[in-house]
Amino acid sequence: MKIAIFGSCVSRDTAEFMPEAEVVAYVARHSVTSLESPHGTAGIDLSDLTSAFQKRMVSSDLKGSGIERIVKNAKDLDVVLLDLVDERRGFWKFPDGTTMTNSIEVESCGAARVARRDGARLIEFGTGEHFDRWKSGYSKLIAGLKNAELWEKTILLDIEWAGAFDGALHPHSDSLAKIGRKWRRLQRGSREASRGLSRGQGIAEALTNLRHVRPTEAEEYADRAAAANADYVRYRSVSQSLVASTVTKTSSQVRINREHKWGPQPFHYRDEDYRSIVQSILELVATTGTSSTNTQ
Repeated sequence: MKIAIFGSCVSRDTAEFMPEAEVVAYVARHSVTSLESPHGTAGIDLSDLTSAFQKRMVSSDLKGSGIERIVKNAKDLDVVLLDLVDERRGFWKFPDGTTMTNSIEVESCGAARVARRDGARLIEFGTGEHFDRWKSGYSKLIAGLKNAELWEKTILLDIEWAGAFDGALHPHSDSLAKIGRKWRRLQRGSREASRGLSRGQGIAEALTNLRHVRPTEAEEYADRAAAANADYVRYRSVSQSLVASTVTKTSSQVRINREHKWGPQPFHYRDEDYRSIVQSILELVATTGTSSTNTQ
């Protein structure tokens, strides 16, 4: 099975669980906003990026060539996978209206710093300005896939961020659960304040520790996932309405994999989650050409 991807780790990691899959086009670190207003490579120094893959992905974003890289393989493709992970860091908007995805690579090589120096603004994910530019760029992506007769082969992987580690219960968001989390944090704060007093801290410092209780690792990931999933809602709604097919997994259906090869993140899932996603993809591929389908 030959696959093209416009997205990032959600699709790429899933593809590794697909039998006899070959990823012939992988467009990553590339917000759809760059399809309409790419900044270009002039004045952007990527020499600090040591990986050829990183340089290729960032250069593609700067040139806005994501659609072309997929379309040139159109005749060979069995499926096109889309996900929205690369939108989460926002994009840089330069004074001339051109844009550059705010990828980790752009930040690490100093291109983000140069962009700010040149008067660019960071348009953050979830803001009205970001959503409007994203919606326009996403429509361009879909139009390009339709023109290449790839629309019926396109599947959106609408996978929410996981709010719990493998083996843990999904955190509930109802009032009683929130009260329970606050109570547990208060208990941890009380214990820390008591230990501080026993070590000779003053009352004021101990009270400060009580008021500023750091969340546990599990709570931190749960909070990140909840915030991201809330921000993604309107993006997911639009993207679902424009694609041929969608595979959907809610946060309660997936878990964070502590042993993931790229490290634990709310968008790095268990092997069984990827296998479930693959099964849904294969079912959709088997019925290519039917009406839009949502699989949970």
